[in-house]
Amino acid sequence: MRVHHVRAKRVAAAAVAALTGLTLAAGIVPAGAAPLELPGAAGPLATTTTTAGPVATAPAAEVPAEEPFVLDDDGVTAAVYDYAGAIRESVNVVAPDLDGDGDPEQIRADIIRPAELDGVAEVPVVMDASPYYACCGRGNESELKEYDADGAPSLFPLYYDNWFVPRGYAYVAVDMAGTGWSTGCTDHGGRSDVLSVKAVVDWLNGRATAVDPDTGEAVVADWSTGKTGMIGKSYDGTLANGVAATGVEGLETIVPIGAISSWYDYDRAQGLPFSANYPRFLMGYVAGGRHIATDCTAITEAMNTAGDDASGTHNTFWDERDYRSGSLFDASQVTASVFVVHGAQDTNVDTPNFSRWWTALGEQGVQRKLWLTRLGHVDPFDSDRAEWVDTLHRWFDQELLGIDNGIDDEPAVRVEVAPNEVVTSRTWPVTDRTAELRPRADGSLALGARGRAADAGWVNAPNQTFNTALAAGTNPNRLLFRTGTLTDDLRLSGAASVTTTVTHGAPTGQITVGLVDYGVMDRVLTSGDGATTLGTESCYGESAGVDDGCYRDVVRNIGSTELQVLGRGWARLDGAGTHTVTVEMQTNDLVVPAGHQLGLVVMGTDRGATVTVDRAATQYSIDLGATTLNLPVSGPMKSFAPGRSLVPDAADVSRSALLPEPRVVVPR
Repeated sequence: MRVHHVRAKRVAAAAVAALTGLTLAAGIVPAGAAPLELPGAAGPLATTTTTAGPVATAPAAEVPAEEPFVLDDDGVTAAVYDYAGAIRESVNVVAPDLDGDGDPEQIRADIIRPAELDGVAEVPVVMDASPYYACCGRGNESELKEYDADGAPSLFPLYYDNWFVPRGYAYVAVDMAGTGWSTGCTDHGGRSDVLSVKAVVDWLNGRATAVDPDTGEAVVADWSTGKTGMIGKSYDGTLANGVAATGVEGLETIVPIGAISSWYDYDRAQGLPFSANYPRFLMGYVAGGRHIATDCTAITEAMNTAGDDASGTHNTFWDERDYRSGSLFDASQVTASVFVVHGAQDTNVDTPNFSRWWTALGEQGVQRKLWLTRLGHVDPFDSDRAEWVDTLHRWFDQELLGIDNGIDDEPAVRVEVAPNEVVTSRTWPVTDRTAELRPRADGSLALGARGRAADAGWVNAPNQTFNTALAAGTNPNRLLFRTGTLTDDLRLSGAASVTTTVTHGAPTGQITVGLVDYGVMDRVLTSGDGATTLGTESCYGESAGVDDGCYRDVVRNIGSTELQVLGRGWARLDGAGTHTVTVEMQTNDLVVPAGHQLGLVVMGTDRGATVTVDRAATQYSIDLGATTLNLPVSGPMKSFAPGRSLVPDAADVSRSALLPEPRVVVPR
């Protein structure tokens, strides 16, 4: 973590903006153009800056009479308003008493908006609400909010202000309750988190009050159209999901990136917590660095107890933090359009958070769009910068300004099914059927009818990880089944699952299942969420003072590996005896090439992935005749060709193919 500082460089000569188009200085890359060719990631790199879009504008001409924006030749809003001279201000929005101390909360909203439109025309709002503006920073470079000597905001983290304010938008950065300059306490995605941010949307629509933080005088958002688009990665995108699930009027669209839709799905899987006492840890973490000293100990400890690690159940506490079908917020209330973005290899915010949200929204008829990459917990601004900014720009132009730019006529879904190989579709998931594969006593995994009842067993190893269980060799602590060789490319699209009957003798048992693609090929690696930050920068938007809109370039970590884990799933088994269970794995979407083999791993404890509830060398067994691997697939899969096993020995598995350990993370 670092405090953002002014970079020791000067951006190239300024570009000038005309109302009907942009004239670019030499060496400046226009928005949407391919970035300059970048060197590889090996070795230290000198800092180089390339620029996309105008760095600065000449004073804007007279505001257009009909609309307060100008379209460029590509049909998107042009940067015609002066970023350096924009109005920068802070307000405290009054929210209900959310921490129970009897006083209404005051929620800090820092605002930047075009000065030329003040008192002339109303503007829509791009908003990023976050708990991280004071404690930990936002974006790949961990930027924090900064203020000048007069207390006015001087640095807005991320590029949204630099890009959208010159194009006729306001940008609002909100400190979630209990963080930054806001009062109250954080509450792990619950009522306080969500309603504190909702209050700002209400204020922008004239339904709430706000005051000047210095004078206490009332402030009205008479410059706002009320139309708000929320965006953000991880916890920020989670807040967007939660606020949308309140049905608040004026929230026109949200863009959740790597975001949580159910805190139960973030913290645990089928009764197994991913780590112990997580609400206490996370709430203390995000409240770090807050500027208003507040004792939230009682609230935090009550939440930690209510989460009930001991049973792992989806109780009232978690129901209140479920934005899909919870008791406080749910998908049936969503009126905003939703542009979902997620990494298929995200091991921070697991992929069921996006796929189950996507499904719930579809069931409610919500307008949806989806980007799915082969990366982990990575913002597309970092991984696919030019294409992403162009797409987001057109999305906000349509949703917040009503510009008919044809983005809804394009395929709604963009999926990276292999490194830098993108396919589009109108719907998602893209499946022909669910293929049913059955494990057999000889270790094979085959299509066909259910076999005879037969037990296959293993001995639980409390210290075993999935990474050690997926390799070849004799291992009494897991079962490993594999298919023959795929004769055609196969697209897996959705969540695989295993239905089985398992018997054990522990007071509380646990089962882990995982799907593995065996075969050498170039893949996006697991290290660093599949991304490497370079020493070069590119600039998207305009610059002023310490806020330069320039960020380090990022490339995918791509390399040859022997295998890839396509998904894991875990389940708690309460009580000794026989249990029939379906264990759902993480969602994925990719192409498994012809010539590869699929493997199914079955084991007990997966150390580092979940808490260990069975610490003994317990004997487990499954009934092979009652076990099915369910694969959502597209493409031919009638049979498998014979061939030698592609499962490598443990010594031959490269570290870059393995899953990151341990699995204790924060939604950043």
